[in-house]
Amino acid sequence: MSLLYKRITLCVADLERSLTIYRDILGFTINYIEPSAEDSFSYPVFQIPKEAKLNFATLDSPTQERTFALTEIKGVPLPKQEGIKMAASVIKVDDLEGVMKKIKALGLHITDVKTDENEYAMFNEQAFVDFDGHLTVLYQLMEK
Repeated sequence: MSLLYKRITLCVADLERSLTIYRDILGFTINYIEPSAEDSFSYPVFQIPKEAKLNFATLDSPTQERTFALTEIKGVPLPKQEGIKMAASVIKVDDLEGVMKKIKALGLHITDVKTDENEYAMFNEQAFVDFDGHLTVLYQLMEK
C-alpha cells in the first residue's frame, strides 16, 4: 500500500492577507492561483454554499510541490474559529524567533515558546492563530 499526504487546504476570507503569512513570512511559494469552477469539488467537500465564489491557491514548500493550499471564499461569511482548536498545521522553520516576530507584528495571537526534547531531537515550538482562526504550530530543531 502506498500512502502520500498530499496537502492541507485552509479556507480563508482574504487570499492576499493569508499569503502575507504563508508566502511572505513562512516562505511557501505559489504554484498557481486560479478561480474555482462552479462545479468544484470544494463546494460539497467544505459544504460551501453555491452562491460563494472561490479562488484556489496551491503553495510549494522547498521539498514538496503543492503541499499547502488556500481556498478563498467570497460572498458568504465564514464561521468564526474560536475556542478549542480541532486541528493544527505543524511546520518546521529555521528561525523560529525571527518568524514569530513577524507573525506577532501582524497582531495575531501567539503562544509562548516551549522547549522540548525526545529521544531524537531537541526543539523549540511556538504556535499562532492566523487571520481566519487556523492554528499553526512552528518548530525549530536545536542542537542536542
